[in-house]
Amino acid sequence: QVQLVESGGGLVQAGESLRLSCAASGNIFIGNSMGWYRQAPGKQREWVARITSGGITNYADSVKGRFTISRDNAKNTVYLQMNSLKPEDTAVYYCNTVLPANSYDNVYWGQGTQVTVSS
Repeated sequence: QVQLVESGGGLVQAGESLRLSCAASGNIFIGNSMGWYRQAPGKQREWVARITSGGITNYADSVKGRFTISRDNAKNTVYLQMNSLKPEDTAVYYCNTVLPANSYDNVYWGQGTQVTVSS
């Protein structure tokens, strides 16, 4: 059974930090690259960061230098450390395997975690 449980969101002021966690079921986590995604009100879901099973990372330009993705393979958990948060980072954040953008509407997503950044 596929399960993704995101947590750690909240309301913060611009410039502050949050750390998101995503606990994934083993059948979706083990051996797979994992990603964080976000969806702001009225906007399409977008990719934020990804990490391979071996720890290689990539980031969207909008978060590069501020966000850090990591994973704990023993816990089937992926993290997103978000520093220097900006109001434009406000969104619901989701994790999943690395997916092509044209598949976002056709796959399972967890409930997400809301991040709200006030100015």
